Amino acid sequence: MNDFDSKKIVIFDDDEDILSICAYILEEQGWDVHTFTDCNNIVEKVSSVMPRVILMDNWIPDAGGIVATQTLKSNIKLKEIPVIYFSANSDIQLLASNAGAESYLAKPFDLDDLERTINNVLVKV
Repeated sequence: MNDFDSKKIVIFDDDEDILSICAYILEEQGWDVHTFTDCNNIVEKVSSVMPRVILMDNWIPDAGGIVATQTLKSNIKLKEIPVIYFSANSDIQLLASNAGAESYLAKPFDLDDLERTINNVLVKV
């Protein structure tokens, strides 16, 4: 079993309500959910979990989602982990593209959209 065979997911968001809701829903679907309210030491945080997928908020403290995602994508060990960029910003598609994320999800989103977006990036991996 390699690092990517698990059902681990990491969520970066500074909104505790979003973290709680997403964690609850994803845990119900069998995911092992790890949440962080900032992206400080992001390489260490992600390396300690080695998730199948990452949900990244645009406004995550301190560096922000674009820099955090670019940091992950520049790391040889972590660059293959798909990142789903999520934000209430109307330019979400452009932001996700600039960050190097594999997909994006506009806030507010419904749970079907969350599940479908995660499944879509996992199919591509």
